[in-house]
Amino acid sequence: MQKNNSNIEKLITPKELKNKLPISKKLEDKILISRQTICNIISGKDPRILVVCGPCSIHNIEEAIEYSNFFSQILPKIKNSIYLVMRVYFEKPRTTIGWKGLINDPDMNNSFNINKGLYLARQLLIKLVKNDILLATEILDPNTTPYITDLISWVAIGARTVESQIHREIASSLRIPVGFKNNTDGNIISAINAIKSAATHHSFISLDEEGKACIIRTLGNKNCHIILRGGLKPNYHENDVKKCEQYITKAKLSSKIMIDCSHGNSNKDYKQQIKIINSIISQISNGNKSIVGIMIESYINEGNQIININNNLNKIKYGVSITDGCINWENTKIILYKIHNKLKKILPLRSL
Repeated sequence: MQKNNSNIEKLITPKELKNKLPISKKLEDKILISRQTICNIISGKDPRILVVCGPCSIHNIEEAIEYSNFFSQILPKIKNSIYLVMRVYFEKPRTTIGWKGLINDPDMNNSFNINKGLYLARQLLIKLVKNDILLATEILDPNTTPYITDLISWVAIGARTVESQIHREIASSLRIPVGFKNNTDGNIISAINAIKSAATHHSFISLDEEGKACIIRTLGNKNCHIILRGGLKPNYHENDVKKCEQYITKAKLSSKIMIDCSHGNSNKDYKQQIKIINSIISQISNGNKSIVGIMIESYINEGNQIININNNLNKIKYGVSITDGCINWENTKIILYKIHNKLKKILPLRSL
């Protein structure tokens, strides 16, 4: 008789993976500087806009590197007004079922070779940072945190986990700026509560670098902010932003807001992101001082494709997202130049 309905397989420890894929002191310093820069943007010390931009999820390493090369070309031209960080999301929350991301299933065939996924994820992050690409990711599974977060400059907590106590505790332990998304229904209170919780000290059970159970005692993370991602209806309009400011102020927090141009704000239509960007530019031009960040889902080619792991994966279209739809790089470049050109003279005045 079967004793349980699961199998146990040995997982590589964070220490073992980092020994295989170490980072230099130079890279560590680069990441620390980028985190401090983002903290300065959130606090208003740096007048630039933080733009977190990239694919909904990473499914192909070569494509991710090609996409990052586009970043390298545009960075010098917009750096005075935009602090550009690449979305490198390895884990995907599923409403029901579906592909769980590169870390969980790197071969996209339900083999769930997680050790391989962790290796590929860390290897890619190192390559990108070496090429001066700053990185953002979402923390979904708390156990993956020690494997990759030393290479990350900004972290998101998603709409499905914003109410999770463990995710708030993890955010409080990070020396990384963190954005909390509002709930999938559009409620912003949970995100505000999460910011307050993450700012305080916590003690919780976790895994250490050697994979052993330990107690983590945190000091709190003051560098957290809300992300408006829409819900049952969009919440990026001027009235929505002002309402969010009021709630944040009532909670005695700093009114610093990122707007996600995808998800509920775009009604899952990737082409609508351009309209939302125009609204953000207009709001800032008209005096808004609370919007400090923008999130854009973008990839090499536009749209998305549905994969079926039971079919031939060789039929996957090159450079097209396999999760949420994305705008293509050409339109992304137009958008980034537009943000830069429209706001480069206005942004420095916001801190006066």
